[in-house]
Amino acid sequence: MRSPFLLEQSYNFIVIIKDKSNQESVMFKQLRTLLKKVIHEATESGASETASMHLAMASLLCEVSNADHQSDEREDTAKLQLLMKLLDLNEESAKLLLLEAMQKSKASTSLYEFTTKLRSLMPEERYHLIEAMWQVAYADGVIEPMEEAVIRQVSELIYLDHLEFIRAKLAAAPKD
Repeated sequence: MRSPFLLEQSYNFIVIIKDKSNQESVMFKQLRTLLKKVIHEATESGASETASMHLAMASLLCEVSNADHQSDEREDTAKLQLLMKLLDLNEESAKLLLLEAMQKSKASTSLYEFTTKLRSLMPEERYHLIEAMWQVAYADGVIEPMEEAVIRQVSELIYLDHLEFIRAKLAAAPKD
């Protein structure tokens, strides 16, 4: 059974809409303007969000290559090629992103600052990122325990199933 108080509120609401139709149209115009503004801001922030996600991905590739504390030209080449492939970038854009990512990676204190941005990726995108990380690790021919530990931790932080983690490792392994 409805409360008389609620019925009265509903009735007053209906009366207000009928009695103030001019204000109602002004209200809807203001609401429409507000929604357009929010959508426009979301579009602009989407571009910066994408750049931030790209930087996070590139930084994670750098984290893998730096995990063994050795610089290897084959890993550097792999990072560049993978960024071009994964993010559909030209070589110059990939090099610039990689330079910025190296600085970000060196200044970073944890993987969390990169992985929080990447949790919104689709599952197949997360899989491809982990596969790319494995490819960087395999590039020098040796998987160091610290490289595997970084990849495993990232995989867990971005909520990739263990099965997919293993599948990515096997897919990235060199075919001899």
